[in-house]
Amino acid sequence: MRILLLTLLPLTLGGCVASAVADVVTLPVKVVSKGVDLATTSQSEADEKRGRELRKAEEAAGKAQRAWEKACRRAQEQGQPCPPRPDPLAPAPSRR
Repeated sequence: MRILLLTLLPLTLGGCVASAVADVVTLPVKVVSKGVDLATTSQSEADEKRGRELRKAEEAAGKAQRAWEKACRRAQEQGQPCPPRPDPLAPAPSRR
């Protein structure tokens, strides 16, 4: 029984050693690929960023439109002409 275990022991340990060697060999490749992944922007990430920018621009244009409508109503109530309509493509003024 003891002889059988001693003969099977190197076979079972060989898998562990091979696995460790494979991990050590592939580690530099994994590190480099992770670094490249962090340094670059994928197309889907770029699309998501562009979508966020468009939504923010649409929200700002809507807010400017509502403010103009409110100012126009107030001016008409006072018998004055409406202020000029805001340009929907113009960037919103920053609040700094």
